Amino acid sequence: MKKFLTLMLVLALALPFGVFAAETYEIAMVTDIGTIDDKSFNQGTWEGIVEFAEKNGKTYNYYQPTAQSTEVYLDMIEQAVNAGAKVVVTPGFLFEQPIFQAQDMYPDVSFILIDGNPNDGDWSKATGPEYRTEKNAVGIVYAEEQAGFLAGYAAVKDGYTKLGFMGGMAVPAVIRFGYGFVQGAEYAANELGIKDLQMNYHYTGGFEATPEAQSRAASWYADGIEVIFACGGAVGNSVMAAAEAADAKVIGVDVDQSAQSKKTVITSATKGLAPSVIQTLTEYYDGNFPGGEALVMDAASDGVALPMATSQFKTFNQADYDAIFAKLVAHEITLLKDTDIASVTEIPVETMTVNEVK
Repeated sequence: MKKFLTLMLVLALALPFGVFAAETYEIAMVTDIGTIDDKSFNQGTWEGIVEFAEKNGKTYNYYQPTAQSTEVYLDMIEQAVNAGAKVVVTPGFLFEQPIFQAQDMYPDVSFILIDGNPNDGDWSKATGPEYRTEKNAVGIVYAEEQAGFLAGYAAVKDGYTKLGFMGGMAVPAVIRFGYGFVQGAEYAANELGIKDLQMNYHYTGGFEATPEAQSRAASWYADGIEVIFACGGAVGNSVMAAAEAADAKVIGVDVDQSAQSKKTVITSATKGLAPSVIQTLTEYYDGNFPGGEALVMDAASDGVALPMATSQFKTFNQADYDAIFAKLVAHEITLLKDTDIASVTEIPVETMTVNEVK
């Protein structure tokens, strides 16, 4: 018996790695270093995968990097492909460079890039990086300016006149959220005849929760700011902590963040992450994968929203929301975004003082 067990052990060691790990997963997600329950981008994307896969009987799995780099992300993608992935979903603009390479490395695998488009990341060129999306990849971005607009509009219609925007890194998506927030507040002020709005506006330069971000938010609240749109991933945790201490209010971002701070979060400027994933996976399995395209999900395609069911407004109601949302769907409102102006101070405002806090 001892010799038999020894022989079995030797044979097992000689077999290729993974021979006993026969289980495969055809839908894979590689997280953007965070977790699938981060109450933000990773979770929203993962929920779409789970909903689609379980409804349609597909196997699925996720891979979580331990570091943030193109090389590490490509390693995770390789693991997913080796485990049988037919389609790989990646959330966040940091996957733009990895997918730029992966689409060539794995031509038989389809890639869904959420919140970005594949490019080589070379910003040293005068023309910017090379953007290229092959037939086995699709880039999906969102009309964040519309989501921000809805948040700013609702806040002012609900009676707030001293507002703050605290963004994370000044990447295009964050900038669009901020510009939309300013324009939504201004739009509502004009409707209501308000002549005196205040807006504090700042980018922290990162997406981490930091003492500095919490301290800045606390100082804003102490100076009279009533609600801050926290638009920077974990930066929102810092703002919520400051709001709880000051008995003030917060607007969340990307997904419904009401559960994170029920006392302070009045609403969230959300992207349709799960619906986008479900729609694109459906198209993939129906043989209509939108490969090679750069899609923009807006109000007309349920790409942006406020979660009215969990929002804690005082007077702003569903009818108010439906009316302004319909105008966005009908393209009756034109908004400035990152490609139109270089700074928030270039947004034409009549009722608002915008303090761009450095």
